Amino acid sequence: MGKRREARERAVQFLFQHDLNPQENIEAELSQFWNSQRAAAIEEEKNGPARWGEKLELPPPTVEEAATRLFAEPLIKGVLEHRDAIDERIKTHCKNWDFNRIAAVDRNIMRLAIFEMLHREDIPPVVSINEAVDIAKKFSTEDSGKFVNGILDKIRGEILRPGRDAK
Repeated sequence: MGKRREARERAVQFLFQHDLNPQENIEAELSQFWNSQRAAAIEEEKNGPARWGEKLELPPPTVEEAATRLFAEPLIKGVLEHRDAIDERIKTHCKNWDFNRIAAVDRNIMRLAIFEMLHREDIPPVVSINEAVDIAKKFSTEDSGKFVNGILDKIRGEILRPGRDAK
């Protein structure tokens, strides 16, 4: 799996968690999230899932972990900063579907992709959509990929940012 894909998956996991149980202090919430991700990975690597209540001494983050966090955190913070506007875009295209009935996983996958399409000029919109569809297929229901693709494609059509021209 590519590093950016892994970072997007972590971003979606954080956004999902935050959506269902928001904390007041985002920096503390992010720190706790990254530490729990590292602890789970280290424990599973050592000897399977951690046992409840055991303390795990965490070594410093690896270069790969730091790179994942470096790509994911601006995405997370950007989604949270622009969440209301992003949600309005989703609501516009979810005709006959109550926003709160959209699966929380799908909602947060779309939020991430829409943030990228609107605010990250270094990422082509089609890449954001493809990544979102693949993540939806991995973490959500069988039909989520189609649903996410349909909504994101409609939003991509509204964006005036040009695609890359073939040479």
